[in-house]
Amino acid sequence: MDDVRASSAWVAKHSSHIFVDSSGIEKVVETIDSIPRVNWDFEGIHYFDNGPLTIQYLLVLEALNFCFWPDKDLSYDHLASGLKAALLNDKSAFDVDRLQKYTGPQLRELLNWPRPLPLEDERIRLLHEVGFELERSFNGKASNIVEACGKSAIKLVSLATCHFPGFRDHSVYKGHQVFLYKRAQIFAADLWGAFQGQGYGEFNDIGSITIMADYIVPAVLQQLGVLKYTSNLAKLIEANSEIVSGSEEEVELRACSIYAVEKMKELISIKSGKQVLSVELDLWLWSFGIQFPSLQHHRTLSIYY
Repeated sequence: MDDVRASSAWVAKHSSHIFVDSSGIEKVVETIDSIPRVNWDFEGIHYFDNGPLTIQYLLVLEALNFCFWPDKDLSYDHLASGLKAALLNDKSAFDVDRLQKYTGPQLRELLNWPRPLPLEDERIRLLHEVGFELERSFNGKASNIVEACGKSAIKLVSLATCHFPGFRDHSVYKGHQVFLYKRAQIFAADLWGAFQGQGYGEFNDIGSITIMADYIVPAVLQQLGVLKYTSNLAKLIEANSEIVSGSEEEVELRACSIYAVEKMKELISIKSGKQVLSVELDLWLWSFGIQFPSLQHHRTLSIYY
């Protein structure tokens, strides 16, 4: 996570298309009395049984949790609730032998979705990857990954990115490697939230997790005046033009978001005298963003978010 913070700060310092506005950060922080604790499953869309099957569910969920926007009717809620319904109907739905064999039409049927999913072939590839690697290295159980991490969110992210290539969310920006790790980090964050920091969700270093850089958070930060875009970037987003994965603009949108929220976190902690978790800030910003469906976000075809 030090790599995520350091490389994001480097991008923010050398950014050509986005400016992180310190005065904007201060203004937002001044309006925050406290960060409300957002209940992890406030919408009731997730599977939870307080046991290992919940971890299996979350790993599958995170493996598929990316790129909904090409289908205007599809959202994260459809994925989370669809996978929940599949498990409630058949507890063996995410056994590794099943994960290794799913086809596109079968995944659609699992999610009760009527047409091909965005990047459907990639989603199937990543399901297979999870199934085969769980069988090869973790006796078929995602809970064994959590057991192996020793209550360390950092170790969990490391294990996820080492064993599952689909979680290796990094880019090269102006000759420097940038680490973002959105889906690996959200696996740890969701475990922490689902189990309320106890049992499988107990991490001694949950404060090490950064925000999960996606589509929504940059749009919210721009709306709040924390991020300032060049006119060219603003026009691209307003026109719903695709921004290429790994391009300077795309890396800056995500890395500058991480850097800005880290600065927000520092200021809130100074103001309140209490440590604020990036996970809590991320949930707060994301919840803020989904209240405004008209909020325009950047559009990138990516398996990472």
